[in-house]
Amino acid sequence: MNITPYLSFDGQCAEAMAFYAQVFQGHIVYQSTFGEMPADPNMPPLPDTAKNRIMHAHLQFGSNNIMASDTMPILPGIDAQACGGGYQKPQGLWISIGVDSADEGLRVFAALAEGGNVTMPFAATFWSEGFGMVTDRYAIPWMVNVASAG
Repeated sequence: MNITPYLSFDGQCAEAMAFYAQVFQGHIVYQSTFGEMPADPNMPPLPDTAKNRIMHAHLQFGSNNIMASDTMPILPGIDAQACGGGYQKPQGLWISIGVDSADEGLRVFAALAEGGNVTMPFAATFWSEGFGMVTDRYAIPWMVNVASAG
Protein backbone atom coordinates (compact mmCIF):
# COMPACT_ATOMS: atom_id res chain seq x y z
CA MET A 1 0.00 0.00 0.00
CA ASN A 2 1.13 3.57 -0.58
CA ILE A 3 -0.30 7.05 -0.30
CA THR A 4 0.15 9.60 -3.07
CA PRO A 5 -0.78 13.24 -2.55
CA TYR A 6 -2.99 14.62 -5.33
CA LEU A 7 -2.67 18.40 -5.54
CA SER A 8 -5.05 20.88 -7.16
CA PHE A 9 -4.04 24.15 -8.78
CA ASP A 10 -5.76 27.08 -10.45
CA GLY A 11 -3.85 27.16 -13.72
CA GLN A 12 -0.31 26.78 -12.30
CA CYS A 13 -0.05 22.99 -12.29
CA ALA A 14 2.55 22.68 -15.07
CA GLU A 15 4.73 25.34 -13.45
CA ALA A 16 4.34 23.84 -9.97
CA MET A 17 5.12 20.30 -11.08
CA ALA A 18 8.24 21.44 -12.97
CA PHE A 19 9.29 23.27 -9.77
CA TYR A 20 8.66 20.19 -7.59
CA ALA A 21 10.58 18.00 -10.05
CA GLN A 22 13.57 20.28 -9.54
CA VAL A 23 13.18 20.58 -5.74
CA PHE A 24 12.73 16.84 -5.19
CA GLN A 25 15.16 15.85 -7.96
CA GLY A 26 12.56 13.78 -9.79
CA HIS A 27 10.93 13.65 -13.18
CA ILE A 28 7.45 14.07 -14.61
CA VAL A 29 6.37 10.70 -15.98
CA TYR A 30 3.04 11.88 -17.39
CA GLN A 31 1.34 15.20 -18.07
CA SER A 32 -1.60 16.09 -20.30
CA THR A 33 -3.92 19.04 -20.73
CA PHE A 34 -7.69 19.30 -20.85
CA GLY A 35 -7.30 20.27 -24.51
CA GLU A 36 -5.71 16.87 -25.23
CA MET A 37 -8.72 14.96 -23.89
CA PRO A 38 -10.94 13.21 -26.45
CA ALA A 39 -14.13 15.11 -27.23
CA ASP A 40 -17.18 13.99 -25.26
CA PRO A 41 -20.61 14.68 -26.80
CA ASN A 42 -22.15 14.73 -23.29
CA MET A 43 -20.00 17.67 -22.20
CA PRO A 44 -20.22 21.31 -23.27
CA PRO A 45 -17.38 22.62 -25.44
CA LEU A 46 -14.18 23.32 -23.55
CA PRO A 47 -13.46 27.05 -23.35
CA ASP A 48 -10.16 28.13 -24.90
CA THR A 49 -9.04 29.37 -21.46
CA ALA A 50 -9.16 25.79 -20.14
CA LYS A 51 -7.42 23.95 -22.97
CA ASN A 52 -3.87 24.46 -21.65
CA ARG A 53 -4.74 23.65 -18.04
CA ILE A 54 -3.29 20.38 -16.80
CA MET A 55 -5.83 17.56 -16.66
CA HIS A 56 -3.37 15.19 -14.94
CA ALA A 57 0.33 15.17 -14.05
CA HIS A 58 2.45 12.53 -12.30
CA LEU A 59 5.82 13.28 -10.70
CA GLN A 60 8.17 10.55 -9.42
CA PHE A 61 11.18 11.04 -7.18
CA GLY A 62 12.82 8.01 -5.64
CA SER A 63 9.98 5.75 -4.51
CA ASN A 64 7.67 8.74 -4.02
CA ASN A 65 4.93 10.17 -6.20
CA ILE A 66 2.94 13.37 -6.38
CA MET A 67 0.00 13.67 -8.74
CA ALA A 68 -1.78 16.89 -9.61
CA SER A 69 -4.11 18.77 -11.92
CA ASP A 70 -5.53 22.20 -12.50
CA THR A 71 -9.15 22.58 -11.58
CA MET A 72 -11.54 22.89 -14.45
CA PRO A 73 -12.92 26.40 -14.65
CA ILE A 74 -16.58 26.70 -13.79
CA LEU A 75 -18.42 26.65 -17.10
CA PRO A 76 -21.43 28.86 -17.86
CA GLY A 77 -24.70 26.98 -17.55
CA ILE A 78 -23.06 24.03 -15.77
CA ASP A 79 -23.42 23.27 -12.07
CA ALA A 80 -20.16 24.21 -10.32
CA GLN A 81 -19.96 20.75 -8.74
CA ALA A 82 -19.92 19.18 -12.21
CA CYS A 83 -16.69 21.14 -12.79
CA GLY A 84 -15.16 19.91 -9.54
CA GLY A 85 -16.44 22.88 -7.55
CA GLY A 86 -13.74 25.25 -8.77
CA TYR A 87 -10.37 25.88 -7.15
CA GLN A 88 -10.05 26.01 -3.36
CA LYS A 89 -6.81 26.42 -1.42
CA PRO A 90 -5.79 23.31 0.56
CA GLN A 91 -7.13 23.22 4.11
CA GLY A 92 -6.63 20.87 7.03
CA LEU A 93 -3.48 19.12 5.81
CA TRP A 94 0.29 19.38 5.45
CA ILE A 95 2.47 17.28 3.18
CA SER A 96 5.33 15.95 5.29
CA ILE A 97 8.67 15.39 3.58
CA GLY A 98 11.22 13.23 5.40
CA VAL A 99 14.86 13.93 4.51
CA ASP A 100 18.07 12.20 5.60
CA SER A 101 20.14 15.22 6.67
CA ALA A 102 19.84 18.77 7.92
CA ASP A 103 21.66 19.99 4.80
CA GLU A 104 19.12 18.28 2.52
CA GLY A 105 16.27 19.53 4.70
CA LEU A 106 17.53 23.10 4.52
CA ARG A 107 17.90 22.85 0.72
CA VAL A 108 14.34 21.55 0.25
CA PHE A 109 12.87 23.98 2.79
CA ALA A 110 14.62 27.00 1.28
CA ALA A 111 13.39 26.08 -2.21
CA LEU A 112 9.80 25.63 -1.03
CA ALA A 113 9.97 28.85 0.99
CA GLU A 114 11.08 30.98 -1.98
CA GLY A 115 8.04 33.13 -2.73
CA GLY A 116 6.03 31.27 -0.07
CA ASN A 117 5.05 31.84 3.54
CA VAL A 118 7.13 30.35 6.37
CA THR A 119 5.02 29.18 9.31
CA MET A 120 7.91 27.71 11.31
CA PRO A 121 11.52 28.34 10.23
CA PHE A 122 13.68 25.30 9.55
CA ALA A 123 15.71 24.61 12.71
CA ALA A 124 16.69 21.90 15.18
CA THR A 125 13.93 20.71 17.53
CA PHE A 126 13.83 18.30 20.45
CA TRP A 127 12.82 15.47 18.07
CA SER A 128 14.90 16.31 15.00
CA GLU A 129 18.06 18.03 13.86
CA GLY A 130 15.86 19.98 11.43
CA PHE A 131 12.17 20.73 11.02
CA GLY A 132 10.21 23.54 9.36
CA MET A 133 6.76 24.38 8.03
CA VAL A 134 6.10 26.43 4.91
CA THR A 135 3.28 27.12 2.48
CA ASP A 136 4.87 27.42 -0.95
CA ARG A 137 4.12 29.99 -3.66
CA TYR A 138 1.43 27.65 -5.03
CA ALA A 139 -0.47 27.57 -1.69
CA ILE A 140 0.63 24.00 -0.88
CA PRO A 141 1.54 23.48 2.82
CA TRP A 142 4.70 21.44 3.55
CA MET A 143 6.53 20.16 6.61
CA VAL A 144 10.21 19.28 6.10
CA ASN A 145 11.57 16.93 8.75
CA VAL A 146 15.00 15.34 9.16
CA ALA A 147 14.57 11.67 10.07
CA SER A 148 15.80 10.95 13.57
CA ALA A 149 18.93 8.85 13.92
CA GLY A 150 17.30 6.78 16.64
